[in-house]
Amino acid sequence: MLSMSNLSPSPTPPDKPTPSAGPMAASPLTRACLEIDEYAAGLGWDKPARLFALVDTARLKKQEPRLASQLGLDQDDAGKSSLTPIEQDEVPTGTPLDKFLGTIAWPDAVVGCALTVERLMLPPSAEASVPEGLSDKQLAKWVAGHPERQEVRLTVAVLRDGSRESAVRLREKDSSTEVLTGGGLVPGLAEALAATFS
Repeated sequence: MLSMSNLSPSPTPPDKPTPSAGPMAASPLTRACLEIDEYAAGLGWDKPARLFALVDTARLKKQEPRLASQLGLDQDDAGKSSLTPIEQDEVPTGTPLDKFLGTIAWPDAVVGCALTVERLMLPPSAEASVPEGLSDKQLAKWVAGHPERQEVRLTVAVLRDGSRESAVRLREKDSSTEVLTGGGLVPGLAEALAATFS
C-alpha cells in the first residue's frame, strides 16, 4: 500500500517537459505521459518496469512545498493546471505485473498513475501464426525468437476520472519524434492501472 509519504522524489526526478515532449496544446495527461517516456528513454533500454504517481502540480506546491522544491518545480507557475509524475519504489522483479498492481492503493492526493514497461510485440500479420495451446512462458519464448518481433517501451497513464493516455516507443526508432500516443493503444495495461483506484 502506498501513501503520500511514499511520494518521495526519485534520485534523479524526471526532467521538466521540453518542447520535444509534445505540443503545448496537449492535455496535461498527454504531457505527463510523454515526460515519463522521455525520462525512461534517458535511462536507456533493458530496464525494469517503473511506476509513477501523478499529482496535481499546484496542489503539490501548496501542500508539499519542500517536495515540490526537491522536484525542481517552477514556483512562478503555481496556478498552471498540470500533473507532476513522482517515481515510486521499484516494481518487484519476479512478481507478475498484474498481481503487483492488485496490491496498490493510492492516497487521495494522487490523481492518477503511470507505468513504463518494456515488451516484445509482433505485427498483426505475425500474430496469425502463433501456435495454439502455448503456456505464457512458451508464448514468450516463441515471440522472443520470432524474426519480426519489435522491442517497445510502453508508457501508460490513467487518471481517477477515467482519462487514459499511452506512449509507445520502438527500440529501432528510439527518438522522441517517433513516439506514438493515444488513449487506446494499450487497453489491458490501462485497465489494470485504472483498477488501482477502485
